[in-house]
Amino acid sequence: MKTAVVYWSGTGNTEAMAAAVYDGMKAAGADAEMLTASQFDASMVDEFEAIAFGCPAMGSEQLEETEFEPMWGAVKGKLAGKRISLFGSYSWAEGEWMENWKNDASAAGISLAYEPIICYEGPDADMLAKLNDMGKALAS
Repeated sequence: MKTAVVYWSGTGNTEAMAAAVYDGMKAAGADAEMLTASQFDASMVDEFEAIAFGCPAMGSEQLEETEFEPMWGAVKGKLAGKRISLFGSYSWAEGEWMENWKNDASAAGISLAYEPIICYEGPDADMLAKLNDMGKALAS
């Protein structure tokens, strides 16, 4: 199975989360790639059976606006029928951005294959294990 982790990280927290998902995919035997939002576009969607998207909360509970949100807007219409998951970190508020993102995915016809994972600031060992499980589940 060919899989990808596509993420944006400003402080390194979401990148650490992405690496744990990627490691889970590899452990499950997937041919996995880890790509930043600027490296991924709609023309690449068909290459992958499963994709995990990661973005932290920015501004007033929103996706990162310069790279991630434009990429997400361009690809979400092509994701129906694929194994998709969402993850990200935050350091204020209560994680409303993830609920909004999940609703946006649903409105685009995306049925998430794994419940979204959010992390307050940096991931600890338990959180990394959950993210690793996400990667394994997507690649199964």
